[in-house]
Amino acid sequence: MTTSESGLRIGSDGRARCLWAGDPTTDPLYARYHDEEWGVIVHGRDALYERVTLEAFQSGLSWITILRKRDAFRTAFAHFDPTVVARWGDDDVERLMGDAGIVRNRAKIVAAVRNARAIVDQDLDLDALLWSFAPPRRGRPTSLQDVPAVTPESTALARTLKKSGFAFVGPTTAYALMQATGMVDDHLAGCWVPAR
Repeated sequence: MTTSESGLRIGSDGRARCLWAGDPTTDPLYARYHDEEWGVIVHGRDALYERVTLEAFQSGLSWITILRKRDAFRTAFAHFDPTVVARWGDDDVERLMGDAGIVRNRAKIVAAVRNARAIVDQDLDLDALLWSFAPPRRGRPTSLQDVPAVTPESTALARTLKKSGFAFVGPTTAYALMQATGMVDDHLAGCWVPAR
C-alpha cells in the first residue's frame, strides 16, 4: 500500500518506509539497504571511498542497479582500498571494462582510480574532509518535496573535492553521498527507521 501524499509506502510487514524503498517481500535487498544502511553514519577512509565511488557509478542510473552489483564492485575495486586502486593503470582500466559484474563505464572507472590517487597522493583525511561539510542536524522532511537534490553544503563539498583532484563528484552526487553516509537524515517523517 502506498500513500503518495506522505511519500511513504506500507510494506508487507506493516512498516512505513520511504517511497523509494523496496518491499521486504518482493525486493528484500532494497528494503534492507533502506532499513539498515541508508542514513546510518559512516566513518573511515575505505568505507567512505566506497560510497564516493558507488555514488559516482550511480550517476545516471538507478541506485538498485548499483546495489545489486555491490559485491562485484567490492571485488573489482580491491574492497575499496585506495592505496591499491591508486596504483592501477591502463591495463587495470581495461580489465575492469571487461568485468560484466560492474557498470562498465570507462569515465567512471577512470574517475574511481583518479579519486583513489587524490586520496593517497595527498595523504588526504577523507573522513575529516567529507564530514567537515555535514550540515547541522534538522528535523526529518515531511514530504518528498522537502528533500533537496542539492544544498549549499553539497555544492561546497563537490567544489572542494574537485579542487582536490576528484572526478564525478558534482553537487547532486555529493548530496546523495551525504544522505547515504548519515551526514543528513532524509528518511521521511513517519518512516519506521529510528532517527540516528
